[in-house]
Amino acid sequence: MLDAARGRDDLRITAAVDRPDAGGLGAAVADGVIATADVEAGLAACDVYIDFTAPAATRAVAEAAARHRRAAVIGTTGLGSTDEAAVAALARVAPIVVAANFSLGVNLVLGMVRQAARVLGPEWDAEVVETHHRAKRDAPSGTALMIARAIAAGHGADYDRVKRHTRDGEVGPRPRGEIGVSSVRGGDVIGEHTAYFFGAAERLEISHRATSRVIFAAGALRAAAWAVRQPPGRYDMLDVLGLQ
Repeated sequence: MLDAARGRDDLRITAAVDRPDAGGLGAAVADGVIATADVEAGLAACDVYIDFTAPAATRAVAEAAARHRRAAVIGTTGLGSTDEAAVAALARVAPIVVAANFSLGVNLVLGMVRQAARVLGPEWDAEVVETHHRAKRDAPSGTALMIARAIAAGHGADYDRVKRHTRDGEVGPRPRGEIGVSSVRGGDVIGEHTAYFFGAAERLEISHRATSRVIFAAGALRAAAWAVRQPPGRYDMLDVLGLQ
């Protein structure tokens, strides 16, 4: 993220905050900016902060940011109800962009699958398959869920009523309108997602493959530059890209 931000003329690094036990504390990360564990000082120095951490840290920083009314870009996945409550409280006083994936390509995929689902309808069977490295802890990936929910939105369906996360055993015929999500884990795959639409005698595939994590930093920085110009509220990358 820091490397991607250097040299931009629309953003300037004003603070870098990490865990108290992080090895890089005290190091210079930009002109006049030293990495610290001081969240309050970091928020006081910035107009917008970017958070790709863990749920507990995201919650704590959002609570502090609400006091400072700071804009935010949040990419942490796996948020629980108390974490979401803290994020919601921040959105009431500041603009925030929340997404499970900040890749511009992935977010274009979201727009395309929603449109495809709207045009094709639930008569076409929809499935999402995601592949990630062997160390990934959550499944399905947050991005796969975003894609599946975009399909449900295109169908005008309640995702929680039509979802099927993997299949095992005697599950019976596939019901009309079901949206399946399957996870594959192995090796060092950064991230691959494919939305399948199966019709009679034809199949549509919309895929995205990440080959570098730099794409996530570039998207988050674009979101940060956009967020500071918005009124308080919760937004996502489709808003940033003008695709809502």
